Amino acid sequence: MTEVFLASRNAKKLGELQRILVAHAPGIRVLGLEDVAAYDEPREDQPTFEGNALVKARAGLQATGLPTLADDSGLCVDALNGMPGVLSARWSGPPKSDDRNNQLLLAQLEDVPDERRGAHFECVVAFCHPDGTELVEHGQMTGRIIRELRGSGGFGYDVLFVPDESASHGRELTSAELPQADKDAISHRGRALRRLAPRVAAALEVG
Repeated sequence: MTEVFLASRNAKKLGELQRILVAHAPGIRVLGLEDVAAYDEPREDQPTFEGNALVKARAGLQATGLPTLADDSGLCVDALNGMPGVLSARWSGPPKSDDRNNQLLLAQLEDVPDERRGAHFECVVAFCHPDGTELVEHGQMTGRIIRELRGSGGFGYDVLFVPDESASHGRELTSAELPQADKDAISHRGRALRRLAPRVAAALEVG
């Protein structure tokens, strides 16, 4: 098995990335932050998702010596001029809290009519190889923000976000209500990783 390091300790995100990557490159064993020696993780202080993903992937490669994947993602709300964007995870300030972030977003959009509550999730996945190869792919999932929290799956803003493609289920489901396989198929992270996975497999000569 070829080992690849995934620079994340978010269990749900790690699971999503592992499912998709291994499906496209079965010769890969994915390790997370809990599987390697602790190191000083870099600050996510770049102004773009791509910048943050590359910072994390480069730091993981330097610390472990392993081919490294990292992602950065966030919610971009039309009525908030694309915010919270790269600040999504810490939108309500420290310490990080999904619940406080969601409550703050609801308050900020309280007076915004339904037809102006469009938004999209954006994700960038970066891959850094010891030979100097760096690969980047983008993914996006469009939809809108509803007015109440629904669902127990997913994480972050999933409980407030109804993807445009969820209507195929007969009713509009939030990302947190979608079956896992269905979310993987349309998610911003799933799309970015499916584009990247064959390139990773080729770089590692596996698959």
